[in-house]
Amino acid sequence: MNMKGKEMLGKGRTRSDTTPLLGKHKQQHQQPHPKIRFHSSPSACSHSISSPLFLEMAAAISSASSSPTSHCNVFLGVDVGTGSARAGLFDEEGKLLGSASSPIQIWKEGDCIEQSSTDIWHAVCSAVKAACSLANIDGEQVKGIGFAATCSLVAVDADGSPVTVSWSGDSRRNIIVWMDHRAVKQAEKINSRNSPVLQYCGGSVSPEMQPPKLLWVKENLQESWSMVFRWMDLSDWLSYRATADDTRSLCTTVCKWTYLGHAHMQHINEKDSRDMEACGWDDDFWEEIGLGDLVEGHHAKIGRSVAFPGHALGSGLTPTAAKARNFELGLVAGTPVGTSLIDAHAGGVGVMESLPEKENDNEAICHRMVLVCGTSTCHMAVSRDKLFIPGVWGPFWSAMIPEYWLTEGGQSATGALLDYIIESHVASPRLANHAASQKTSLFQLLNSMLESMMRELQCPFIAALTEDTHVLPDFHGNRSPIADPKAKGVVFGLTLDPSEQQLARLYLATVQAIAYDLNQVQFHHKSQQLEPEADSKKKLPELEIDTLLACGGLSKNALFIQEHADIIGCPIILPRESESVLLGAAILGAVAAKKYTCLSEAMKALNAAGQVIHPSTDSRVKKYHDAKYSIFRELYQQQLSQRSIMAQALA
Repeated sequence: MNMKGKEMLGKGRTRSDTTPLLGKHKQQHQQPHPKIRFHSSPSACSHSISSPLFLEMAAAISSASSSPTSHCNVFLGVDVGTGSARAGLFDEEGKLLGSASSPIQIWKEGDCIEQSSTDIWHAVCSAVKAACSLANIDGEQVKGIGFAATCSLVAVDADGSPVTVSWSGDSRRNIIVWMDHRAVKQAEKINSRNSPVLQYCGGSVSPEMQPPKLLWVKENLQESWSMVFRWMDLSDWLSYRATADDTRSLCTTVCKWTYLGHAHMQHINEKDSRDMEACGWDDDFWEEIGLGDLVEGHHAKIGRSVAFPGHALGSGLTPTAAKARNFELGLVAGTPVGTSLIDAHAGGVGVMESLPEKENDNEAICHRMVLVCGTSTCHMAVSRDKLFIPGVWGPFWSAMIPEYWLTEGGQSATGALLDYIIESHVASPRLANHAASQKTSLFQLLNSMLESMMRELQCPFIAALTEDTHVLPDFHGNRSPIADPKAKGVVFGLTLDPSEQQLARLYLATVQAIAYDLNQVQFHHKSQQLEPEADSKKKLPELEIDTLLACGGLSKNALFIQEHADIIGCPIILPRESESVLLGAAILGAVAAKKYTCLSEAMKALNAAGQVIHPSTDSRVKKYHDAKYSIFRELYQQQLSQRSIMAQALA
């Protein structure tokens, strides 16, 4: 989920932009020991080279023998994030046997952010082969495969070849990345229609969803629009590339395409989900917004059939995708492949049953919220009843766990924001050099600096270092609960101090702002529930959260998680396996392989709890954060007022 700004050069062109894709990946495969990356950016990890996690993985690699390790059942999870493709192998207890990652290209020009499906598939194959090598696992031992990916939009023609979605005309650039904001005006146009389907996505579509992006392409790239044979979410494209089965996931279609998943409520048995006719499209919606041509051919371009996450697709892995040579996966043809998930939702599947003590109550899961923290952060909760919360996406039926309604809050930039705050500061190069010389990460170094500053300045607690620095983290708009893509970031309290200590304060204030934003979402969940056209006397179902679970790269940052626990005032459970998104994807493969009867059963078997982070018991900490939170809320209100003043001045 992490993207590094330094992977992009001027005018959006990457270092490998002028290098043929095939040449680049051939070089990788010719290396006797492929370069394996455990984390794709500083925000992905706070572990140093001497941390237990790193040493455990290093020991696993060094102890591998030449013959395959004996495991009855091995499940492969693949996760394509913003900056890399990753693969992880898990045993029948949900323990990670080995993982690897391979970087992927990204082009950025203003609000337009693009990738290449060809490049991504090559990176997936590289990561899978490297993970199998590291774990000493033979392809025949892999019993099931699952894919997860960002909710990026892929365009291909009738032959499956890329169709450009770029002003540049470069055919490689056939993916509009999830965080692309080119379609803000198209989102506003769609929202002005007030279609009934919008009540199932928080009342409005975001420019990060697919309908606005599709409308943008139709309005701006007519030639590409006429050439596209399939529009697909990236995770659906990955499973299609692996199996040749065009069935779409209820996760992607419901969460990002306005598909009404509850049209399938009668199909609650997973065995009935194969080739379920896509009866949840609202044709009137597509006609109203000017995309009626997508209804043609029984919605052939956007999905004729859908399935629950984890349902076995087609005849499994195709011989072409399985072959070991060139850029394919090096696995066995026919290996079951599960219907995919969006990466954040795979994180939910990989962590939501990670409790210190297992609960048999099927309703207990409805009182948990999962934080999937990476480039962006998603906040996900499930319920038996549908809950309509303005500004919070959903309710989505069976979009993550079959038979449960999902509500989803989120922050468009969290890891990306921390990267930006650090890399744009004048002290960043010096700090990076210090971190390299100490063989530690930037985040570990900053966390250590803050501890030292607290002692030297005799602060009562570490959070108090930011009493004069306040941040509004909406640098990439606000996803929820305000749902304002035009919102801007604010930093209050800047001085001329260029020191590393000042950068550390700014970093801490940004971490706190991200947590205050979550606190705002959490409060919004509790206070704004409504039922469209509901009887005012009717008692509405409530979303009561008593347990938080966190996963993703930022969850490995101790300061980040502790500040969240202190600000939310709730313990946060971390999973035993830190690669929860990969585990969630692997669980899809386990279900597809029929090793478990359903997704929920597989989650209970393969999820496991790790450390529990408790909030501070110091009453001064709560008082401090309450005060900062009130300032945090004022920053957005002031921005609205200032926006209005300037609009009037320019009227």
